[in-house]
Amino acid sequence: MQVSLRRASLPGNAKKKAFFCGRKFLFERSGVYAKVQLYFIMRLLDRYVFFEWLKIFVIAVGVTLGILVLHDMYGHLGDLLNWGASTREILLYYALFIPTLIPVILPISLLLSLIYVLGAMHRNNEITAMRAAGMNVFRITRSLWLAGAALSGILLWLNADLIPFCKENSRTVFDNARMEKQVRDAKDLSEVGVVNQLCFNNRSDGRLWYMNAFSQATNKGRGVRVSILDRMGREISRIMAREGVYDETEFCWFFTDGQEITYAPDTHRPIKAIGFDKKYYKNFDEEPNIMILSMRRPKDLSLFEAKTLIDSIGAESREALPYLVRWYSIWSSPFACLIVVAIAIPFSVAGVRTNPMVGVSKTFGLFFLFYVIDSVMTALGGRGIISAEVAAIAPNLAMFIFAMSLYRKAI
Repeated sequence: MQVSLRRASLPGNAKKKAFFCGRKFLFERSGVYAKVQLYFIMRLLDRYVFFEWLKIFVIAVGVTLGILVLHDMYGHLGDLLNWGASTREILLYYALFIPTLIPVILPISLLLSLIYVLGAMHRNNEITAMRAAGMNVFRITRSLWLAGAALSGILLWLNADLIPFCKENSRTVFDNARMEKQVRDAKDLSEVGVVNQLCFNNRSDGRLWYMNAFSQATNKGRGVRVSILDRMGREISRIMAREGVYDETEFCWFFTDGQEITYAPDTHRPIKAIGFDKKYYKNFDEEPNIMILSMRRPKDLSLFEAKTLIDSIGAESREALPYLVRWYSIWSSPFACLIVVAIAIPFSVAGVRTNPMVGVSKTFGLFFLFYVIDSVMTALGGRGIISAEVAAIAPNLAMFIFAMSLYRKAI
């Protein structure tokens, strides 16, 4: 009997299966397989951590937004109804008002959601299991860092575009409803939209304004006094009039039933006084809306309004300092989202022997300290003790550096 030594032939499908099985065996024995497997595991963990956080974040945003809207309704909805505002006007007001709350809502909601999610993972020993598998804190939380960076970018864009528009127009809707009520009830139009004790220091042109009352409906002020100052801040003349009116066609002011007094700069003694019935001052080009804006608190101003006041008053003027601090603060505030991530993670992923509530309390305490420092620096910058740039940027930068040092220890 003769035995054939030729290799037995295999069907086509069997050959392909044997080929791929051999390749799979070699691939599994190599280090590439382990890296690919780890990559897909990390993607799965990233999605798990991200979506666990996202669910709580959406709930936190909804709850925080609801609380703030209810708070505003408690203070303003009754006024709108009493003024006879229509349902459309009320809905428009709150549609414009809600976006202005985003800079407050996002950091708070991000902090609450991070503390809750990471605290729950800490209690369930999920973070311990991940770290035992060889993953460091950054690998576990990198999706949260990405979310914080994305929220900072979104908030930066909103601060530069949507939020100033909404802040200004929501205020316009509210003020228009109030003025329409005053128009219906007032006997004289000059009693509508009255701003009492209006003051404005135009340091760039050397004019100091004061009015007992100013009507936004008629652009007419009562009990007007304008002091003209020289470069050294000395009063060289003063205009006192019963009424002052802003002419919207000539873009200047005229005064009625008044007098102009000239002073000696050195002694401040009156040299001469000239009375007049009506007189135009073509170089008095201060706009009433800018004068009224200067009476508002800096924190109530939008980005565009702060910039308008800075340009009108002059960036070098001492009166512009609070608005400069506000301007820089608006640009630097979005990075609070990254600071929140850097603060929340180290305390939330503390060791298993640490009570999770200790980390939560430390996180809230550090976040509260950040806002205290920010308020103090804002006050110092508004008084000129430190520069406006330092007052706005230093709290964010200092807290971020401190939080990153804690984060490095946690890693």
